[in-house]
Amino acid sequence: MCLQTSRKVLGHLRNFVATCIVGSKGLRSHLVIKCKAAVAWEPNKPVTIEEIEVAPPEADEVRIKIVATSVCHTDLYHLFEGMHKDGFPVVLGHEAAGIVESVGSGVTEFQPGDKVIPLFLAQCRDCRFCKSPKTNQCEKAWSHRADAMSPLRSRLTCKGKKVYQFSGISTFSEYTVVKQINVTKIDPAAPLDKVCLLGCGICTGYGAAVNTAKVDAGSTCAVFGLGAIGLAAVMGCKNAGAKRIIAVDINPDKFEKAKVFGATDFVNPKDHDKPISQVLFEMTNGGVDYSLECVGNVGVMRSALESTIPAWGVSVIVGWTTLHDFSAPPGDLIAGRTWKGTMFGGFKSKDGVPEMVNAYMNKKLMVDEFITDNMTFDQINDAIEMMKHGKWYIFTILSHPPSMS
Repeated sequence: MCLQTSRKVLGHLRNFVATCIVGSKGLRSHLVIKCKAAVAWEPNKPVTIEEIEVAPPEADEVRIKIVATSVCHTDLYHLFEGMHKDGFPVVLGHEAAGIVESVGSGVTEFQPGDKVIPLFLAQCRDCRFCKSPKTNQCEKAWSHRADAMSPLRSRLTCKGKKVYQFSGISTFSEYTVVKQINVTKIDPAAPLDKVCLLGCGICTGYGAAVNTAKVDAGSTCAVFGLGAIGLAAVMGCKNAGAKRIIAVDINPDKFEKAKVFGATDFVNPKDHDKPISQVLFEMTNGGVDYSLECVGNVGVMRSALESTIPAWGVSVIVGWTTLHDFSAPPGDLIAGRTWKGTMFGGFKSKDGVPEMVNAYMNKKLMVDEFITDNMTFDQINDAIEMMKHGKWYIFTILSHPPSMS
């Protein structure tokens, strides 16, 4: 009897311990996490490393431990160019990869431990936009504060103040909370410090060529601007079969890098005393088939359009700006040119990003070649300054265990 009783007690004890372990995992999702984040308190100023509070995930939300994040030009645009008065204080960052830490009620697609990429562009898969092959937009995405580049609701606070979440995600933080329609699960074998780049720039440029422009085999293309997005556009043109890819940039140091991704010709507008569109017209016997503007400058947008062949040329606006309007005379379009824009390269985010990760894992897509330096999270202002001066960078967040309240 004593032995049987001991066995029963031991069995109950094991069940109790197992229940406590499971319960502790569930309890974690109800805790506020204190961690480091880079807060932009005001425009045109360096960000500062602060301790912030990250709220627990609510219904249909996912809390993510950010493992690696990169600096994208859009972050710099908001900080130094857009400078919208209602967009601060804010935690910037929208190009990252991480691991699910906890999930809110109603979340069935994700569980703690999943490798994921947060998405600035939502995909609910249920609305009329998500069900349409004509767009990658989502009706459930936040859009009412597009100029401020952040939704009004935020899950982050610092020093008792609400801090906005840039693009709805904020990845310049050790942890963040996002809606489940803004997260996608990826191959668990994927290196997060590489595939984080697929959260914005590479997909945007690559997709602009293959999805939006629909570059075809044997065509001639021109890519304006050789940052990460422009280089990805060059790669997209090459993978689509373009026979000639003209890279256009005012920084000649970028030309050799562009060659790695498939550029065949290089043009520096500063080397010519005539409009760049005229230079390309003469180089291509009447204009390129496709042009992609990856700068975010309205003057360059028009030059890119006028560089295409009038009868059938397609020009895609990839760069972002809200500072100026663009224009062109009707005669630039009436003969048959198409002028169009793209967001996130036309990819439906939750579907497209895992496909791009798989392409990278199968060595069909270059990603490592975009990386010039790995930096610590504390060096974020150095990374921002380097990008301001014409380089493209990725930096890795150090994995320090945050204190818990």
